[in-house]
Amino acid sequence: MNSILQHDLNDFENILHTTKQHGINFLNNLENIPTTNNYSIDPKKELNELGLGSLGALEEFKKRLEPLLVSSPGARYWGFVTGGSTPASIAGDWLASVYDQNTQATTSQGGNSALIEFETIHLLLQLLGLPDTFLGGFVTGATMSNFTCLGVARQWFGKQLEKDFAKNGISETINILTATPHSSSIKALSMLGIGSQNYTTVKTIEGNREAIDIVDLEENIKKLNGKPFILISSAGTVNTADFDDFEAISKLKEKYKFWWHIDAAFGGFAAVSDKYKHLVEGWEGADSVTIDCHKWLNVPYESAFYLIKKEHINLQIETFQNSNAPYLGNPLENFNYLNVLPENSRRLRALPVWFSLTAYGKEGFCDIVEKSASLALHFGNALIEDGNFELLAPIRLNNVCFTLKGDENQNNVAQFLTKLNDRGKVFMTPTFYENRKGIRASFVNWRTTENDVKIVIQEMRDVVSEF
Repeated sequence: MNSILQHDLNDFENILHTTKQHGINFLNNLENIPTTNNYSIDPKKELNELGLGSLGALEEFKKRLEPLLVSSPGARYWGFVTGGSTPASIAGDWLASVYDQNTQATTSQGGNSALIEFETIHLLLQLLGLPDTFLGGFVTGATMSNFTCLGVARQWFGKQLEKDFAKNGISETINILTATPHSSSIKALSMLGIGSQNYTTVKTIEGNREAIDIVDLEENIKKLNGKPFILISSAGTVNTADFDDFEAISKLKEKYKFWWHIDAAFGGFAAVSDKYKHLVEGWEGADSVTIDCHKWLNVPYESAFYLIKKEHINLQIETFQNSNAPYLGNPLENFNYLNVLPENSRRLRALPVWFSLTAYGKEGFCDIVEKSASLALHFGNALIEDGNFELLAPIRLNNVCFTLKGDENQNNVAQFLTKLNDRGKVFMTPTFYENRKGIRASFVNWRTTENDVKIVIQEMRDVVSEF
């Protein structure tokens, strides 16, 4: 064995202890770490001939690379719908690395860690109030979850025309209807060969809404003259957290033939709260659902899961099976995740989620969801009371979409946000809503408090005063 590797093996406990302490120091100091920075490095580093060993690498990381990292797990990182990481989820994530499983099978001599994934999906279905008619699994994020779901939808569409798109390629135009899709769904359409521009945009409800206009949806369905189609709907649009009417869509599904996909990346967790679960009523009728865990479930990146109705398992296997690997056996007799989703190599992503659900239960996550929604309203009210800002849309859940007050200030929005973010106390993202430049703040982090809102409002006042 290489001498440095042998030394690390002998010093393993000390290496993990030192690394743990470094991580704890980072987490304990989140309040003082900026939400953005301008630090940079020259990434064209020469590879060390002999190696520094683990502790030597840690020291170089601390000096050169750590300054690149911002407090994205912190209480005032409000961009991109970014959750933090709860203590239980970090424990689960660390152990996922320690155990280092390639999570695939439920009955195999080579390891049955997929049973942990099965159990975790079962717990998530209970958390979300969904029936066990869904089969689920973990992927890296909403993009790959949408990709997985829409990949099976693509196969379903082909089968309606008695064609096997997975084996023979796409030979027909696939009809897609949607109103306000997230960019990850559009990216998935591109990767699936369907085409990022190959969809029909349905009107949204009048009155500052991003949800599907059901009347216009049915009009578009009628224009297809009975042809099959795929509907991409939303449980929480990215700008204003708007929800499509799932009960109305369920009724349309009784009349027309289509695959119904819901992108519920963060909005699906509204189901956890008695106050907000009405927003997802009827969603159990969908064929597939996308949900992120590194958003409102507050586990480390990368973590999301898909839910696809069990009745579509054959389509799912046709789409993703490793058909040229006979040693894997019959995919229907020997369940293996590599036959039902994109990746063949998979870490035990379910474990941080399992730890979180087991540690905090339904009540814990209900508290996070309701507190986040309450803080969003609190922030929105503070913006209005300040007088320098105005809301671009009603606050429906946890996203606040706003801008500088007055059309004359539209040209100042980008500069204002840049200056605000550069101060390092908060991070928010720019947006564009109903032809106006805006800013979006998303509340999902378990650490955020009313005091954080107070700090941010003061920061914003200070920046406005500079104009």
